[in-house]
Amino acid sequence: MRRVSMATAASLAAIFMSTGVMAGQDLEAVKKRGSLICGVTTGVAGFASADSQGKWAGLDVDLCRAVAAAIFGDAGKLKIVPTTAQQRFTALQSGEVDLLARNTTWTLTRDTALGFDFTSINYYDGQGFMVPKKLGVKSAKELNGATVCVAPGTTTELNLADYFRANKMTFKPVVIEKLEEVRAAFFAGRCDVYTTDASALYSTRVANAPNPDDYIILPEIISKEPLGPLVRHGDNQFADIVRWTLFAQIEAEEYGITSKNVDEMMKSDNPTIKRILGVTPGMGKALGVDEKWVYNIIKQVGNYGESFERNVGMGSPLKIDRGLNALWTKGGLQYAPPIR
Repeated sequence: MRRVSMATAASLAAIFMSTGVMAGQDLEAVKKRGSLICGVTTGVAGFASADSQGKWAGLDVDLCRAVAAAIFGDAGKLKIVPTTAQQRFTALQSGEVDLLARNTTWTLTRDTALGFDFTSINYYDGQGFMVPKKLGVKSAKELNGATVCVAPGTTTELNLADYFRANKMTFKPVVIEKLEEVRAAFFAGRCDVYTTDASALYSTRVANAPNPDDYIILPEIISKEPLGPLVRHGDNQFADIVRWTLFAQIEAEEYGITSKNVDEMMKSDNPTIKRILGVTPGMGKALGVDEKWVYNIIKQVGNYGESFERNVGMGSPLKIDRGLNALWTKGGLQYAPPIR
């Protein structure tokens, strides 16, 4: 591979920085409106759910808030729009939402044929099965002939069919679109099994089961479900902002920058931290946002670890282990390119 000299690289960077960044049509529309419209699920505890006052919270909601903070310097300049599994892609394609952060699996066809760009992965997941304890089942391999509650228009539906076919088992699907109705059907005994992403199963058991101890999640994980935000094709700068918002939260965690110490970290002598927080300018201009974009994200929303722990981790009712979602330095897959 041909190497570019440090001097040449520096001069190219200087030329780019001097020209600035031209905003695309989606970003311009967001700025003109004065708020970001973010599509989320209709309600999965820990990821996106509304309280009795209509205030939304969760890991995906935090990502939406962080993008608003990057663009406007204010995480509150945000409108949340709940979408079903079947509605979500139409909502994004039509412009009803600017960004979809709705526990959506990154696949080839969604990333290409549907006209979307997945920007990053904010949760590494996999599909699992939940059953009542009284069913006496210990493994998914024992589910031959079971009735299974599943949502349509999802990778879950396809994975389910593939898994049973591969293991020479049969099943009877109970297909229901609305998430609340799927869960209600399962807890009412209309099906033996509820299948979806394992994270959502933990959420459902804690938040929706009449008695959580009456249900178990089977050990098998039958798929890869990399969940992340997506935007429409065509506005590279907007996609870059969404992408680097999550990367900034991951980088901040890696360097120990939190919502509680970010003001003190602004005084750090570490050149990487100075660059991340905009004390050394340049990164904001390259992205087309304020130089304090990362500071605003971390101060108002927190780093990735803070968001994970309070929403789905040990500081939440779900108590999901970090597992694959730990930083790469701690045996996980969360790894961000450098902000430089």
